[in-house]
Amino acid sequence: MFKKTAILQAATRLFSENGFHGASIGEITRLTGAARGTIFHHFKSKEEILITILEEVKTGLIGAFDQYLGENEFDTGLDMMEGIISFYLYLAGQMEDGFILLHQHHTHKLAEVNPECREYLEAIYNYLVDLFEKTIARGQEDGSIRRDSSPRKLALILFSTADGLVYFRSYNLYDAGALYTELLKSCRKILENR
Repeated sequence: MFKKTAILQAATRLFSENGFHGASIGEITRLTGAARGTIFHHFKSKEEILITILEEVKTGLIGAFDQYLGENEFDTGLDMMEGIISFYLYLAGQMEDGFILLHQHHTHKLAEVNPECREYLEAIYNYLVDLFEKTIARGQEDGSIRRDSSPRKLALILFSTADGLVYFRSYNLYDAGALYTELLKSCRKILENR
């Protein structure tokens, strides 16, 4: 099991740094010391390695959010939304290579033809958008979030905004940390019941 874990860790790093097509099985063998036959004993193909990584990203992300929500209480839906956005940005830093894979073109192209890849991507994004939506609905019920918009539409807008900041950070396109406070203020302005 150690070799399988080492293979996945090395592949995650290589796929995030070089892209799926830019990483080779040879590089994975060099990094892990695992023979090519050992890699193909655990995985049928390079695509299967990527799909297994996506499964781990899904499990890790959902598990981390479930734990976070279980350990924290929020006075209002608006407070909870700020907490969720902050935690999402925190996780993006903790699981950086996994988040880079979620943003890569090849991952989404593979999902078009591979049902298992599509299933994992949908599970990740549906979980997150559903969580945003439920939080907004909670805030609408407690009066902390305005009621004049659909919770789903607001969830999609806010998630896209937060995920865009993650994208900036992942690819060093902009100092995303400098936008953190502005992101939370903007989200509060969008949601706040005035």
